[in-house]
Amino acid sequence: MGIQTDGRLRGLEMSSEPDLEGLLARAAEASEILRDKASHESKILLLSHYDADGLAAIGIMGSSLARIEAKFQLRVIKELAPETLEEALRSEPDLLVLTDIGSGYLDSLTKTAEEHEILIIDHHPPTGKTPMRVFQVNPHEFGIDGATEISAAGLAYLVARKMSPSNSDLSVLAVVGALGDMQDKNNERRLRGPNELAVQDGIKCGSLKTDKDLLFFGRETRPIHRALALTTTPYLPHLTGEEDNCTALLASHKIPLKVGERWRTTSDLSREEKQTLVSAIVELLVSKGFKGSKAVELIGTVYTITGEPAGSLTRDAREFSSMLNACGRMDREGLAVSICLGERGGILEEVQELVARYRKTLAEYMEWLTETPSAIMELNAVCVVRGEDKIAENMTGAFSSILSMAGHLRPNKATIVGARSRDGGVKISARAPEALLRKGVDLGLALQKASTAFGGFGGGHAVAAGAHIRSANAEEFYRMIDSLIIEQMKEE
Repeated sequence: MGIQTDGRLRGLEMSSEPDLEGLLARAAEASEILRDKASHESKILLLSHYDADGLAAIGIMGSSLARIEAKFQLRVIKELAPETLEEALRSEPDLLVLTDIGSGYLDSLTKTAEEHEILIIDHHPPTGKTPMRVFQVNPHEFGIDGATEISAAGLAYLVARKMSPSNSDLSVLAVVGALGDMQDKNNERRLRGPNELAVQDGIKCGSLKTDKDLLFFGRETRPIHRALALTTTPYLPHLTGEEDNCTALLASHKIPLKVGERWRTTSDLSREEKQTLVSAIVELLVSKGFKGSKAVELIGTVYTITGEPAGSLTRDAREFSSMLNACGRMDREGLAVSICLGERGGILEEVQELVARYRKTLAEYMEWLTETPSAIMELNAVCVVRGEDKIAENMTGAFSSILSMAGHLRPNKATIVGARSRDGGVKISARAPEALLRKGVDLGLALQKASTAFGGFGGGHAVAAGAHIRSANAEEFYRMIDSLIIEQMKEE
């Protein structure tokens, strides 16, 4: 089976009404393409993005292809730069599969599509004209928001479940990917839309269970005070990153940290203790001049992967996603892929140390920013953290998310974090608050236009996007982004 497309501009075909059946049919077509290639022993190359969602997506695709004995290779990438693509294609695959990346690069894939069939499984808004021999599974073409209703891992799972009903166990990775992409910003922190298909499949096959509980990081694996200090979603002023303050808060409300010699975890707390702790956090936030309502975000839907041991990094789906994100950001993508493909044992101990270093790095960035207010460049619609000489380029996304959720800068302005890239240029990640989204701001479009003007590339969702330029002229780049966002608000 060859891939065919009419090559029209996908943006003109977007559905205004959600069409889940259409998306499922598209996923079924993609599964047939993969099955056909496997039956002919064709070489398949999987390329995926290095964040938690991309890593979960490639885990799903790798597992499902292995189960039908397909010949495939997989590789994790940071961006779809021409040189990255050229190097990857030296393996001369019969089919190139892009997950969590690709829809924003349609025009630049034209030449590649002349020599290779391409399957894109991506939740970012498509931009440009779809080349011939490119087949795309993208929710935006069916009126479904890829930023809030289904992630790349979720799309990969839709394809996998069409390949075989036995792939229902991979639904847990779809949940992990969606949580890693922070698609749980809903009532009770639940996943919604097509993401719910993966949740329900996981529950039906016995791989997943849901409950309502405190959403502390490491709720089954870390002592209560440490779990509270490590919680960044939401960011809790005077508690996040402040282990001593967390210990003092628990002690002042007579919540024991230990049972005998064993540290208690959040999952050990009684219902009354949890209520006491939330009330104590509200009181503390209010006393420090912050909104106590922030503590409500600590309570929500917990997704537990039942087949994983209690106390494991892979037991709680949110912790699983944080672990994958840490691996990607710390240049250890191979560890993450191995875990997604089912490897356990000593590898988890190695990852646990990696997660600790990752969290420590983010805490150091926060401390640096607090002590260096001059690093913040405030414009009309954006606040830029000038981290070119401090922040690692892999960490811009994680740090911008934390700053945005914490409201650490201006809550009505977009947050941009910049870092020096390995090629001497600038890598940025941006996040938009709800106030800007209501005014029609689309960060993905703004970053795409600005990066193109500087000879780079960028894009993403309205709420979260990234870009990379080769020029070192960062300030002019930031000012162009600011101007583009102002124009979007005027066009409303």
